[in-house]
Amino acid sequence: MALAPKFAGQKLAFSPPAATGAVPPAVHTIELFLDYVCKFSAKQFNTIYHVVAPAIRANPKWASNVQFIFRQQIQPWHPSSTLVHEAALAVLQISPEKFWTFSDALFKDQNSYFDVSVVNETRNQTYRRLAKLAASVGVDEAAVYDRLVIPDKAADDGSLNVGNKVSTDLKVLVKTARLVGVHVSPTVIFDGVVVNDISSSWTKEQWEEWLTKN
Repeated sequence: MALAPKFAGQKLAFSPPAATGAVPPAVHTIELFLDYVCKFSAKQFNTIYHVVAPAIRANPKWASNVQFIFRQQIQPWHPSSTLVHEAALAVLQISPEKFWTFSDALFKDQNSYFDVSVVNETRNQTYRRLAKLAASVGVDEAAVYDRLVIPDKAADDGSLNVGNKVSTDLKVLVKTARLVGVHVSPTVIFDGVVVNDISSSWTKEQWEEWLTKN
């Protein structure tokens, strides 16, 4: 599936693809549908970001032939899932180059946003904590919060469901997952096809074997 330019920060590429004669260059695409408050998503992200990605960078053949796309998979039975994904969208809008770094920080701190951890705070209080987390990786805290905060007054036209400055982008994320029928997190799509064999528990060696084969 295509990636809109405004979501370019979700892509993790390693080196320009090599052109082959008159054929336009193309690479394999691994799409990772991950939820920030899913422990299995955290496990897979950690392996990809800290183990598999360095291995790809060290292999010129792989580096020029594969890329990852982080697809944000909201799981609404955890209400905070929406909030943490909104924070990632705010980072995408402000500092897209920090998206993967922020995602790493968010997964490492995901317990702070599980159901029990947020049940007694307001939505805007959760946003404030997320903005501080963004600041820890070098993203403007005030700018992040400004994009997330929900006003406590009705809009000029009297509407109460006013949303925030990332609501429009959030709807695109939801549509993206629905279009390909993704439900479970994590889910991996390789060149447009779901690969159910890939597990969040895969080791570096299993990933290297799979990359070599595919």
